[in-house]
Amino acid sequence: MLLKDKKALIFGVANNKSIAYGIAKAFKEQGASLAFNYLGEALKKRVQPLSKELGGDFIFDCDVSNDEQIEQAKQLVEEKWGKVDILIHSVAFAKREDLKGRFIETSREGFHIALDISAYSLVRLCQAFEPLFTEQASIITLSYYGAQKVVRNYNVMGVAKAALEASVRYLALDLGENNIRINAISAGPIKTLAASGISGFKTIFKTIEEKAPLKRNVTQEDVAKTALYLASDLSSGVTGEVIFVDSGYNILGI
Repeated sequence: MLLKDKKALIFGVANNKSIAYGIAKAFKEQGASLAFNYLGEALKKRVQPLSKELGGDFIFDCDVSNDEQIEQAKQLVEEKWGKVDILIHSVAFAKREDLKGRFIETSREGFHIALDISAYSLVRLCQAFEPLFTEQASIITLSYYGAQKVVRNYNVMGVAKAALEASVRYLALDLGENNIRINAISAGPIKTLAASGISGFKTIFKTIEEKAPLKRNVTQEDVAKTALYLASDLSSGVTGEVIFVDSGYNILGI
């Protein structure tokens, strides 16, 4: 098994339709131990049964915009596991009103929230867990095409994902000193809870089917397989990259 005896922290499982769930499932099948964060009691009720289903070792409350909670999570993980081999960052948020209409109308508060939760949280988690990462540890975050090209209604989230991808490159330099790798997967649209908040999502979904080279949308499993590659020793020489899993849509011009 590719991940036998590896310990994987999963941030961002919302339900069994989420990309993080698909990744966690693939990791478990390849021998990894799992632990999941949740945000408050309401989401605990969602994450707890998913962790049980996937054979997770434990779950923990952690708001990635709260430094104190991140430090508490780090201490708990150190007590439970000692070390971490894999960290999955599948966390993003923007105010609903900022995911429609004109980007120019984004509020200062909306911009701050989107960048803090969707991009800075990766930096902060790496900062906190760096002492626990094993040599050859792998960190994976989730991005989207809207980071590099304009996608109507993606707006401030596109800017946040651009910051996320730039952060991956800078973090790759810092973490590489200890042979720790970090990469991003730019996944095509998948019918997740997060995607449902984007105005016009159904049109985006249909466009991929019509125009992408593979003439289909990608699945949880497609993304999970790439995450499995990045988490395993098969990608031992890969860091600082953004890998597209979008049926080839990103290669198209006019």
